[in-house]
Amino acid sequence: MKVQDCIFFNIAKANQAAMRFWSKRIARLNLTAVQAMTLGFLYEEDGVTSRSLGDRTVLDSATLTGVLDRLEALGLIERRPNPADRRAILILLTDRGRGIAAEIAEIMQTANQELFTTFSPEEEKQLREALIRIRES
Repeated sequence: MKVQDCIFFNIAKANQAAMRFWSKRIARLNLTAVQAMTLGFLYEEDGVTSRSLGDRTVLDSATLTGVLDRLEALGLIERRPNPADRRAILILLTDRGRGIAAEIAEIMQTANQELFTTFSPEEEKQLREALIRIRES
């Protein structure tokens, strides 16, 4: 098998292309791709525990802590004690963070549409399903 035919090579190169594509769309926000996605998850559901956010973002605890530290330093999120569980911390968007997260949601919608302009609806559906199956295997 030639390396360029290897599925792992092609997934890695597709990931690099997708991250370049996404990073260009959010560049004016001065956020990394992972920071923007994390804000996107919080925009969908704010006030969650760091554990829940880690499960949703599929980031390990150390990586998520670093992302949250940077977002907090930028004034986009805040951490608060969880009144229901003293051991847990809730992650909340600040007003500024909510505004930027709303922008990210719009950018994400447009970027997804742009990325799939050369795909039929069926091809888009198949690719999304295949990527989920790979991620979950």
